[in-house]
Amino acid sequence: MTRTWPVAGSLFAVLWVFVQGPPIAPEPLVGSLLIGLVVGLPTAFVFRRLYGATVDLPRTLRGVPYALLYALTFVREAIVASLDVTYRVLAPAGPIESEVILIPLRVRTDLGVTTIANSITMTPGSLTLNYDPEENALYVHVIDGSDPEDIVDPIREWERYALVIFDEELSPSDPAPDFAVYPPDRTHPALKQAAPEAGEETDPPMEKTETDSPMEKTETDPRTEETETDPRTEETTGGDKNGR
Repeated sequence: MTRTWPVAGSLFAVLWVFVQGPPIAPEPLVGSLLIGLVVGLPTAFVFRRLYGATVDLPRTLRGVPYALLYALTFVREAIVASLDVTYRVLAPAGPIESEVILIPLRVRTDLGVTTIANSITMTPGSLTLNYDPEENALYVHVIDGSDPEDIVDPIREWERYALVIFDEELSPSDPAPDFAVYPPDRTHPALKQAAPEAGEETDPPMEKTETDSPMEKTETDPRTEETETDPRTEETTGGDKNGR
């Protein structure tokens, strides 16, 4: 086991070299790396309580190739999905068959689940709606759900790499749980708010306005009617004038 903060400081130094972008020559590269170490090691030491005390360095290094494969497959899927969404937008009658797919996961760590959920959301045409911790499953909305297997296959590929990257309990050789297309009644809370179920009664917003309208009371006020149309007042006035 290796302490985590020196590893984090060293990674910060390498990141600093990429951010600064020095010329590809020994002296500028070494100078940038030293500056990164001078800044990164003290910073990592100060914030050492934010991460674990030790790290299994050999196991972490074993996940680096899988992280690169994960990044490459994500870029590939993002490009393909971008072209597909562009076609559906520009085509006059672009087919859109949206579906919600329930995808149980084998990864269980927070970082692993978050990585896959964000990868789905960042891929054009798909969106992670919710995560069910009891089922360890993601609710994924896709713009084209005519073939759910085409949607799930890239996610399973990311998951195989994530099992190694994040040192999960399960391995890529373990069978993946079956996915399911969400029922067409759309009872999931994330969709119920946007599209209420058929037959669901809603309160008419105008009922109170019609029954409690202040104008009705004004029009049917009996005192107003008596004042305007009282015949006795007219007869009395006329009789007094004639008598006088």
